[in-house]
Amino acid sequence: MIRAIRGAIQLDTDEREHLLKSTAELLSKTLHANNIDNAELISIIFTATPDITSEFPALAARELGLGDVPLMCAVEMDVARAMPRVIRLMLYVNTSMARGEIQHVYLRGAAALRLDLAQ
Repeated sequence: MIRAIRGAIQLDTDEREHLLKSTAELLSKTLHANNIDNAELISIIFTATPDITSEFPALAARELGLGDVPLMCAVEMDVARAMPRVIRLMLYVNTSMARGEIQHVYLRGAAALRLDLAQ
C-alpha cells in the first residue's frame, strides 16, 4: 500500500546550516517514528515558507543518503497569517501500516500547526 506521511519543523533562523540540520532532524524522526526503511520510500516533497531562501531542504535528504529517492522542493503559499520559517515534508512510502497507524511528526513551533498530531 502507498501511504503519505506529513511532518513540519519551524526554523529559528533562515541560515543554511540550521536549515540542513533541522530538515535532517525532521526527516530522520519521521522515518524512525514510522519504522520506514529507505527502500520503502517512493518520493519526498518538501515545502518551505517564502521567507526561507538559504538552501533547498532536499539537500538534507541527499546528505542523509537518499540521493536515489525522487525529491522535490516547492514554496508554500504566502498567506499573511502563516507561521514563518517552516519546512514541511510529505513522504510517500510503500507500507503495510493502516492510515491510523501513521505517525505524523511536527517539531518545535510547527507543533502548533497540528496540535492533534504533534508529538
